[in-house]
Amino acid sequence: MSAQLDTVPRYRRMTAGDLDAVTAIESRIYPYPWTRRNFADSLDAGYHCWIVECCGAIIGYSVVTIAAGEAHLLNLSIAAEWQRRGLGTALLRFIVKLARDYAASRIFLEVRPSNIAGRALYARAGFSEIAQRRDYYPADNGREDALVLALDLQ
Repeated sequence: MSAQLDTVPRYRRMTAGDLDAVTAIESRIYPYPWTRRNFADSLDAGYHCWIVECCGAIIGYSVVTIAAGEAHLLNLSIAAEWQRRGLGTALLRFIVKLARDYAASRIFLEVRPSNIAGRALYARAGFSEIAQRRDYYPADNGREDALVLALDLQ
């Protein structure tokens, strides 16, 4: 395999063997990260859990549920050192295509109002705010609301 090919991100399904690397990334980029158990439960439940690999390393991941014509993006993350390179946009495109391939007509997600980069990513992809969930996320000063976003896939 050439070094050039190794620099192209590729997607594959997450396995239990990936959980250490995934939780290490998660704990470096979020003040209130998902736990190893959260990811293991997602795998056990049969959620669509995907890994992004590049240069021989896991550099990102996503978790999405798809059922009854709807998708719910639960987690989409890129390792800090790989951010701002378009990888989050590419992973989101991959997830949107996956949801369409499974006949979802809409995809939902929650995002912190304080997550400016995430909100910008979702806005660029065409997501719209449809609701707000009060006190959804843990925060330094108690709880933070969540913005509920949706994208029509039809």
